Amino acid sequence: MDRDGVLNREIVRDGRPFPPAAIEQLEILPEAQKACALLRAAGFLLIGVTNQPDIARGTQTIETVELMNRRVKQELCLDAIRFCPHDDSDHCACRKPSPGLLLEEARSHNINMKASFMVGDRWKDVAAGQQAGCCTIFIDHGYSEKGSSGHDFQAPDLLAAAYWILEQGDPMNKQSEWRTKIFADGADLAAMTRLAADPQIHGFTTNPSLMRKAGVNDYERFAREVLAIIPDRPISFEIFSDDLDEMEQQALQISKWGTNVYVKVPVTNTRGVSTSPIIRSLASKGVKQNITAMLTLSQIKSTLDALENAPPSFVSMFAGRIADTGVDPVPIMAAAVEMLKARPQVELIWASPREILNLVQANAIGCHIITLTPELLGKLHMFGKALDELSLETVQMFYRDAQAAGLKLNVPPAGPD
Repeated sequence: MDRDGVLNREIVRDGRPFPPAAIEQLEILPEAQKACALLRAAGFLLIGVTNQPDIARGTQTIETVELMNRRVKQELCLDAIRFCPHDDSDHCACRKPSPGLLLEEARSHNINMKASFMVGDRWKDVAAGQQAGCCTIFIDHGYSEKGSSGHDFQAPDLLAAAYWILEQGDPMNKQSEWRTKIFADGADLAAMTRLAADPQIHGFTTNPSLMRKAGVNDYERFAREVLAIIPDRPISFEIFSDDLDEMEQQALQISKWGTNVYVKVPVTNTRGVSTSPIIRSLASKGVKQNITAMLTLSQIKSTLDALENAPPSFVSMFAGRIADTGVDPVPIMAAAVEMLKARPQVELIWASPREILNLVQANAIGCHIITLTPELLGKLHMFGKALDELSLETVQMFYRDAQAAGLKLNVPPAGPD
């Protein structure tokens, strides 16, 4: 993939595209986030290849380009990003339209170029891909310069390109090959009983809000009924006190309900007081915990410090609530995955997902677990469905609903031609 205009927003002046001049101008395109998550989950390597001739022209520094590339690589979870610092007069083999950058990465990563795709927004990108033997995709932004020719597909952005790529063959992201485990989230006993028989469910989570919604009023009785049904997989039950000493006592009591019980401890109480002291104390006593309601990396850090000597435990980042504020949770979750490498006994949960795409994103960054409600679990069958087929099903649904509602319009008969 080219960088400017494909992965991040280009600077357009008089119809011509330019790279951002400073790190402050670097803006990752929102559609690039989703596109890269989809492609990575489908098994593709993601590699950026970009011309940066302003280095040779003396108007940009290598340090700034490398800084931008690091940010692009981190936020989009790329496997690599390479740049050519030369200008046309240098006649180097790595400057697109020459295929040097692509061929070097092919050797480094043992890539089959005939099974690969090159995506760019300028004719040089397409020409480089063609010379390297790739299938080529041109993103047409309408620049006032020479256009592309001979490309295999034209798209308005990287997300549309990703959908087309995935339609070219069966996705490789079969659920049995995914890294991210699915935990069912809920408190309806009937639904939990049904899901306990589903081999793709690796664990269960609950919380007081879900219990209230399900009409649970006897906490321990409900928990023991659940544990009788689910004795073999992790299940989280939450404490509900607001006093730190009482929170710890509740946690110790809940932990005795079963060997597969993880005690959910909120990262703070309702007054914002950190629960790190009791997390540390419970860890020293061998209590498996699920630290919940976290939304920041600083909370992850303090929690991991408290879990230094813990048995197997979880930390739940509420990615959906982060997204509700207008902030992309993927870079935050990816950073959390990296932070957890220092605590191999602790697994990261992508909590409060809003859509099935979040499962793809979680898998793409290597998040250990995602919680899915029964409603979202009901959409898993849509993986691999052809979009044309889904479009037709949608039209049919609208028609059936209109008929069932008895909708009518008094349309006057057509007159003579």
